[in-house]
Amino acid sequence: MTQGITDYATAGAGEMAGALAARQVSAVELFAAAVARIEAVDGPINAVIVRDFDRAREAAKAADAALARGERAPLLGVPMTVKEAFNVAGLPTTWGLEASKDWIASEDAVVVTRLKSAGAVILGKTNVPPNLADWQSANPIYGRTNNPHDLTRSPGGSSGGSAAALAAGMVPLEFGSDIGGSIRIPSAFCGVFGHKPSYGLVPGRGHQPPGVTGLPPPLNVVGPLARSVADLELALDVTAGPADAEAQAYRLELPAPRRARLADFRVLMLPSHPLAPVDSEIHGALETLAKSIETAGASVLWSSPLLPDLAASHRTYLAILLTALSRGAPPNPNALSAQAYLDALDGQAAIRRQWAALFKEFDVVVAPVLGAVAFAHFDLSVDWPDRKLTIDGEPASFGDQLAWPGVATLANLPVTATPIGKTRDGLPIGAQVIGPYLGDRTTLAFARMIGDFTS
Repeated sequence: MTQGITDYATAGAGEMAGALAARQVSAVELFAAAVARIEAVDGPINAVIVRDFDRAREAAKAADAALARGERAPLLGVPMTVKEAFNVAGLPTTWGLEASKDWIASEDAVVVTRLKSAGAVILGKTNVPPNLADWQSANPIYGRTNNPHDLTRSPGGSSGGSAAALAAGMVPLEFGSDIGGSIRIPSAFCGVFGHKPSYGLVPGRGHQPPGVTGLPPPLNVVGPLARSVADLELALDVTAGPADAEAQAYRLELPAPRRARLADFRVLMLPSHPLAPVDSEIHGALETLAKSIETAGASVLWSSPLLPDLAASHRTYLAILLTALSRGAPPNPNALSAQAYLDALDGQAAIRRQWAALFKEFDVVVAPVLGAVAFAHFDLSVDWPDRKLTIDGEPASFGDQLAWPGVATLANLPVTATPIGKTRDGLPIGAQVIGPYLGDRTTLAFARMIGDFTS
């Protein structure tokens, strides 16, 4: 493409930022390459469903002017998209709900403001399922997003459009959200990287259902997706930290990675869950990874009495999750009472203490993101209880797989989703690297260090 960027579709956000700062490429050139790529490949994928190219072109021109004046910023001139669920002033935010198709945001979400302040050029928004409540990304407003690796399969959800746009080379960077695996599962299904930050690390204001301005929900986080760990770190650096009233007094200083060398890591492998089976090809990829880590000198164990009771943890997770998802829905006679909800929060606190004790003995826990790889699209009329996955030739409950993302979500822990291989059919396999609360730099560093084994 230019001296600085030879292939837009594979270049990273940091690489683009460096080439822009060195004046080896212009922001307008990168904008044009992004638009050309989206228009060339997105038709059958249907990831970038809200396109804001006119304003993005003007933002790219402004970035070039700033660069010419000698200004620099971490993402100055870099094109990207964000998940449809984030408010971007002047664009619709629907959450895939037909009743909200005409709702237009009046101001940017906090993370959008911070990305723009870092110089990012926002091209538009990517597809989601209705109410962000599925592991596929299809809705009555924008239709269905397909996996770039196999168009008959799901790209995951709810940040499915985000991961698909990355995997297809449309953008180098994306921003999504996660309460039930919604960053991690699309990353695994599409063969890209994602980071679920520690709860509360990245402000969620502006990532609420259309018109809602109240308190952020429990468990939910917002975080980046990219094609490299370095770009996840770059995006986290410019979006993390307190906002609004808290920003008047608090400053963020995340701990450095616990280990500087892979050989020094203490790793717990978590290959199975009592409630959710795992495909043998995913097991095999985890075993191969563990052997490589051990060969590099790291300590690897496959069990620990310090691990919380996963079945009991999942019950607590579901109680809090379903309460959070009931917000704005019709009254449910089976909903938790206020006392039962507070009891669930007490249970969450106890489980968080157990994880804190475990992370005195281990640095990271490596687990499947889900028990299956990208599955064939389900008809949207088929409810979760009626869906079945095929795992090693046997039918398995779709909904029970929530247990895997719930392991870390309940305890508010950071997770970096990383590709670790492919199936015999060429579908990506991903793992989640779980770390201690606010140990985001540790999970990111570990994922970066194992890159040579998994690329």
